[in-house]
Amino acid sequence: MKILVTGGLGLIGHNVVQRLQAQSHTVSVVDNLTTYGIIPQSELDYLMAERMKKIKQAPLNLYTRDISDRDSIDDIFVIEQPDVVIHMASFPRQKVVNANPAWGARVMMEGLINVLESAKKHQVKRVVYISSSMVYGDFTDDVTEDAVCRPQGQYGIMKLAGEHLVKDYARRGCFDYAIIRPSAVYGPLDVEDRVVSKFMLTAMRGEVLRVNGSSETLDFTYVDDAADGVVAAALVPAAANQTFNITKSHSVSLLQAARMIIEIVGKGSIELRDKDADFPSRGALNIDRARTVLGYDPKIDVAEGFDNYHAWFKSSIYWAPKTV
Repeated sequence: MKILVTGGLGLIGHNVVQRLQAQSHTVSVVDNLTTYGIIPQSELDYLMAERMKKIKQAPLNLYTRDISDRDSIDDIFVIEQPDVVIHMASFPRQKVVNANPAWGARVMMEGLINVLESAKKHQVKRVVYISSSMVYGDFTDDVTEDAVCRPQGQYGIMKLAGEHLVKDYARRGCFDYAIIRPSAVYGPLDVEDRVVSKFMLTAMRGEVLRVNGSSETLDFTYVDDAADGVVAAALVPAAANQTFNITKSHSVSLLQAARMIIEIVGKGSIELRDKDADFPSRGALNIDRARTVLGYDPKIDVAEGFDNYHAWFKSSIYWAPKTV
């Protein structure tokens, strides 16, 4: 099968590509290699080089294009003629959108429309859209995909708007879809500017982990599990026109996560702060639908995931010297 992955060099994206290659699919990637204005260029260069090493085992067409450029994106569809599109290209989280909402909207809205228009024009069979647990707004444990969505902040609002756009193209018979709602994905080859990465590197430096809301929880999901769910949504026929929570389905408080990391690393301290008002309160997502329809079975719990991540940081030629 021919599969186009936008954002295919991202944290989840390159793991998805690796899995598709291992299953002998013909994979092409679109990624603009952006720093989003917040990632140091040296860090991004290191991560991209390491991610590329994981996906060079098979022929791969890589297009360093911006999805906001409609003609450029359509040219890729002309060349690749994909059967399936996995659309992962996006601003990665609320903080980045808040810093530049107009740029975020061009990527998350205009860029999405460009991909959907080309998918319609070139008769793509399925579009997999990567949304976010942020579409729910505030929620407690066991929230299902049928819960009412009340997003807070422009990132969650645009992710939910993207879901509706994808569904509308499907309603018109353009293609079928699968929507993925992941949560707090972490793991090797992630950027520093995320909660688990920050906690881990701060502890390794023996500094203070700042916890914004001691009782706030997240459904931390190891990147391998998230990638498995995305691949299944792309390939399983029964996934057509359904939405799936793809997480570990186990909420852990930020304070508990910080304490676990300090115990793993062996140093660091904690400073408790007020909850970050820009983020909703979240719990664990219900993944029964993904288990039943996709055969999704997340295997890495938080303790093992944090251990794995710490081991990677210690072995990293980029990060190890920066944590001494």
